[in-house]
Amino acid sequence: MPLQVRLSASLRRLAPGYDALRGLEADWRPGLTVAGLLAQLGIAPQEVKIIMLNGRAAGLGDHLADGDRVGLFPAVGGG
Repeated sequence: MPLQVRLSASLRRLAPGYDALRGLEADWRPGLTVAGLLAQLGIAPQEVKIIMLNGRAAGLGDHLADGDRVGLFPAVGGG
């Protein structure tokens, strides 16, 4: 079962054809980490500030399981 990936805000521009309603699917393989997923998607780790894995905070070294839901968020500024 593929991973379900949601990109937020400016990260969407890094995935041509990204559909904000459906997200995207990424291939899972044993041993895949969040950092490996970012590499697979062509997203530099420094572009991502918050990582959510199945609704919980995660880090670059966390291992992914078949069918996981991953949310990626950039740093957001305002004021």
